[in-house]
Amino acid sequence: MHTRTLGSHRGDGGLTVSAVGLGAMGMSMSYGPNPGDRDDMIGVLRHAVERGVTFIDTAEVYGPYDNEELVGAAIAPIRDRVTVATKFGFRIVDGAMAGTDSRPENIRAVADASLRRLGVDALDLFYQHRVDPAVPIEDVAGTVGELIAAGKVRHFGLSEASAATIRRAHAVQPVTAVQSEYSLWTRDPEPEVLPTCVELGIGFVPFSPLGKGFLTGTVAADATFGGGEIRARVPRFQPDNLRANQALVDRVKTLADDHGATPGQVALAWLLAQHPFIVPIPGTRRRERVDENAAATTVRLSADDVAALNALAATVGVAGDRYDAAGMAAVGL
Repeated sequence: MHTRTLGSHRGDGGLTVSAVGLGAMGMSMSYGPNPGDRDDMIGVLRHAVERGVTFIDTAEVYGPYDNEELVGAAIAPIRDRVTVATKFGFRIVDGAMAGTDSRPENIRAVADASLRRLGVDALDLFYQHRVDPAVPIEDVAGTVGELIAAGKVRHFGLSEASAATIRRAHAVQPVTAVQSEYSLWTRDPEPEVLPTCVELGIGFVPFSPLGKGFLTGTVAADATFGGGEIRARVPRFQPDNLRANQALVDRVKTLADDHGATPGQVALAWLLAQHPFIVPIPGTRRRERVDENAAATTVRLSADDVAALNALAATVGVAGDRYDAAGMAAVGL
């Protein structure tokens, strides 16, 4: 596994991470019944590190809290080989998200709690999970800057922020990475956010780079999702839209077959080909998927392949939004 650098603007050389990371959220929530064997999930995380996937993404709200504890247990004997990103910015009441909260006092409290749960001396990358309209981003950036000065945090990140917000934050405390949903069927960052990252030397970390599993080609056109599944609430996975969107993944499958690769590997290789500072973080609960995703770095797409994939969303089309109305209202602020 080769590495990439997030935050080239920094005098310290930025944050060096594996070219493909691992999103740990699904090990604790959102994709059907949670795994019953915690030790098995710890094994998957350690297997990822052995395969060179050493950039692990978590958040206090995943569970909540359970995911950070899981990651902390997994990395305890291998801390020096792992880069961990976690997040602040939600209010948690009775075990559930209850709106955003990026007040400085909450940021500081979350940092201390995340340090304890992860069992680390410093948080490698600390993202604001969603922009809080009630708190100026300058106050958020300044508070994280204080945590960096105190040695509790190493790098500052933003998630699903607009280009304007990124610029305002970066002017106060340099932003190392921006995390947003980005994939073959979610192209929202391309017009403004990615050019801003290029200009300011900020890394970009796509979450859901496999379209919540859709771009692996394993989601049937007639698939249904239970109430505990995040996809049950996503318009793209509603029956009519899901059937319509099969045309896009069928094109990816055809190209993957030509390369002796899987559709998921092609989707990740396409992301890696967009910019050298892009580091996707596909999530999984299975060792074989870790191996498959890691091997995406060996898939070589030609310029014609990349151009054809670039055009897919426009030429084939994507049916349905990537979030429900509430979710869409919380992004791009």
